[in-house]
Amino acid sequence: MHLQLQLPGLLGDEDPLAQELRNITFVIVDLETTGGAPDGGGITEVGAVKVRGGEQLGQLATLVNPGVPIPPFITVLTGITTAMVSPAPTIERVLPSLLEFLSGAVLVAHNAPYDVGFLKAACAAHGYKWPAPRVLDTALMARRVLLRDEVPNRKLGTLAAYFRTHTPTHRALDDALATVDVLHALIGRLGSLRVTTLGETISYLKPVTPTQRSKRFLAEGLPHAPGVYIFRAADDRPLYVGTSGDIATRVRSYFTAGEKRARISEMLAASTRVDAVVCAHSLEAQVRELRLIAAHSPPYNRRSKHPERVHWIKLTAEAFPRLSLVRRLGPEPGAILGPFSGRRTAQAAIDAVHEAIPLRQCSQRLSARRASSACALAELGRCPAPCLLHINPEQYQAELVDRVQQAFHADPDPVVQPLLRRMAKLAQTQRFEEAAQVRDRMLAFLRTASRMQRLASLTSIAELVAAKRTKEGGWEIAIVRHGRLAGAATAAPGIHPRRTLDILWPTAETVILPVTGHNPTPCATAEESERIIDWLELPETRLVEASAGWASPMRGAMRLRSLLTSADSKHSDRQ
Repeated sequence: MHLQLQLPGLLGDEDPLAQELRNITFVIVDLETTGGAPDGGGITEVGAVKVRGGEQLGQLATLVNPGVPIPPFITVLTGITTAMVSPAPTIERVLPSLLEFLSGAVLVAHNAPYDVGFLKAACAAHGYKWPAPRVLDTALMARRVLLRDEVPNRKLGTLAAYFRTHTPTHRALDDALATVDVLHALIGRLGSLRVTTLGETISYLKPVTPTQRSKRFLAEGLPHAPGVYIFRAADDRPLYVGTSGDIATRVRSYFTAGEKRARISEMLAASTRVDAVVCAHSLEAQVRELRLIAAHSPPYNRRSKHPERVHWIKLTAEAFPRLSLVRRLGPEPGAILGPFSGRRTAQAAIDAVHEAIPLRQCSQRLSARRASSACALAELGRCPAPCLLHINPEQYQAELVDRVQQAFHADPDPVVQPLLRRMAKLAQTQRFEEAAQVRDRMLAFLRTASRMQRLASLTSIAELVAAKRTKEGGWEIAIVRHGRLAGAATAAPGIHPRRTLDILWPTAETVILPVTGHNPTPCATAEESERIIDWLELPETRLVEASAGWASPMRGAMRLRSLLTSADSKHSDRQ
């Protein structure tokens, strides 16, 4: 056995799929065998070459005694005779060195299923665990990369002659060295197609649908920059809007085998153009995506299917206020809670409030001076019966309405604590299903109260400027006004961010707060303001200036987020 090794060349801790091909350690393997299938033949010679970044790191080469005579036609093809392999080690003795040589590397072979099949059969026969390395097949790569008018077939000898590389001789090490040269030539071709990482290569080599293949030209000429991409139909209608830190790379992924969503295949078939909107950084790209989806409702964006399904809970403006479920917030004052993405969640929050605070639930308009008929809840004692004038408007306000307003906008305890006590009592009597229903109603209320208070803490600020350090040493800059992204820019490394900010300020959007209304997100959608908050809360983001303090209520719903986190983790555990 001949073994030459210079460097370990392992892949390291980084995800190999994300690594550039030039940084990947490859072990190129070639086997000579007695022919036939793995279970009916034997290995007569092993050749392996370890390379990385175009540099050879080591070689492993040895004849192998297959334990059976070598057929004459194999001897004619390879020159290997039975006499030559008689003193050679068996594959059982060769496997430990070969598997160690393969450790941490990507296995490459020409017609890889053949060689891998023999190696896996040998491991199984002699009690070795097959390490299941990632495998690249240079024959498959050639079929995907080279055209028929370039090479008539994808045989190793044909490819070696086309690329003018090492000549294969049907001996294991020579053929492995020839495969090394072919691999490097094919990697160069992949680079021209902007396929540069191992993950991209594996996806590119998988079979794609005819639609994906015919529409690949849509990904040409797009920028490698953060921003938004828009698939358009023949009449210029936006079909799908997406965002990425690298527009060109993301759009190309739609034309690989990794994209299997049926609705996306349908979208690609209808697309005739892809437009790109380059953005200063990822936050601007996310915001522009949300705004484009809201403006155009692209049919293939899931979240644009029902943009009108937003609900709010509002205390009515009457002598005896009640909770009302509304789609829009008018100019009249009143405590509100929302937004809710669906009616069911909003109703669960209403039920939570009613269970904790006995507001009236009837929809009739009540007089503060004249009694009217009582409902069943009043007769059951679950309502203070303002209809019967058992409580006056001042008492109703102080004992009930003020508690609801406090729970919505400041401290959620008036709702949360009674429900927690109710859950504990139900659990003690083993009424676990009822306790779970109370819990779900409480969480629906608490999630939305927490979300609304979090949004209101930002949207109340007339202007806020923040900057986030980039990996390259520059700064992402954002100007936020009443929770709306008004301006975005990136200061390049070596340029003081203040210079960029001074240029950005005059061009930033003017955001005017509505004179009336009590919407916690008056100038942007809740989704946009939440994306901004998520960006602001990143550890690497720095607040530069703010027209007012950014704060939440001291005893607000955010202090009970542990309840939400616990509930979410238990839910994910059950998935």
